[in-house]
Amino acid sequence: MKPVKIAMMALTHGHTRKYYQTLRENSKLDWVASCAADQRAKDVYELYNNGVPCYLSAEEMFAKHPDIEAVVIASANDQHLKEMKLCAERGVHILSMKIPTFDPKEYDEMIELVDKAGIVCQIELEMHYNPVVKRLQEIIASGKLGKLLSVQMTNITLSPVWAFPWQGVPEASYGSRVPLKKGDSRFRGGALCDHPHIFDLIRWLTGSDFDYVYSQVAPNLRPDIEVEDMILASGKMKDGTAFLFDPSWSRMEERLAVPAPGWEVFPKRMEVNVTITGEKGTVMCDCFGPNVYHNGAPHDRYTVQYTYFDEWIGLIDEFVDCIRNHKQPKINLRWHRQTIDFMNACYKSVETGLPANV
Repeated sequence: MKPVKIAMMALTHGHTRKYYQTLRENSKLDWVASCAADQRAKDVYELYNNGVPCYLSAEEMFAKHPDIEAVVIASANDQHLKEMKLCAERGVHILSMKIPTFDPKEYDEMIELVDKAGIVCQIELEMHYNPVVKRLQEIIASGKLGKLLSVQMTNITLSPVWAFPWQGVPEASYGSRVPLKKGDSRFRGGALCDHPHIFDLIRWLTGSDFDYVYSQVAPNLRPDIEVEDMILASGKMKDGTAFLFDPSWSRMEERLAVPAPGWEVFPKRMEVNVTITGEKGTVMCDCFGPNVYHNGAPHDRYTVQYTYFDEWIGLIDEFVDCIRNHKQPKINLRWHRQTIDFMNACYKSVETGLPANV
């Protein structure tokens, strides 16, 4: 299969540096260009010596590389519609970071322009390709657990705000400046906006959609940011499965300008744990273990080397397959829309103090 000529845009998302490795090493891709949102992003990009030209304008990148077939959109959430338009106008396929948009009108516009252009638009939710999650899906499908009763998931990390400041700016992360609730000085756009994975996964694992949710925020661990960093969501799916989710930024971080070993204060920077209970049994999963820990530089802090399977292999495999064989990715705009509606319902519940229907 001919490698897909691919580029990156903006370079300001927390997963950007993972793609520096993925785009270089995956033989199904031919990384030809990048463009940065600003000079700071370009300066950080240059530290990695990728050997791929980087521009400060998407228009210049496309003009100098008309052979680009696909783009990884690695930008602030409020930039996605503008960048999707640039791609759709050129017939360029899209791999978009986690949240296309929280604005329903913008979301409908994205669906329309992608459909009209006839391009692939895959939402980057790499947890679907985690082998632990795949095994969990097999166990559920086998019927060994019986009818599902409850799902409890964590997606807790440190905060990316210090290296990717837009994730602490409500207008850039959520898309507008909406107070969490009356009398609260914080705004929508924090940890919930960074952690859609578990909300997507429960739909994938159960085959059901959300019915209602009750969500609460706690006082921030980080008093100097204006978005939430601690939030819980509980409720039920339409098939009756109860859920309890913790998508918080509840791991503390060393505030380095460029993330590196030592950024995590706690020795494990990320916890994605799943407990599923059915009528016949319970299964518990740690999606990010085992890991290798060591005590060392910088700052004499515990650091961690992940040893789990690289989910981006499966993600890229599907993306390339959809491009070359004119297929629809499983995490497409239409399917993912219900997850975004649910996340907005979480914020609505926080605002009103009442359960919210999806």
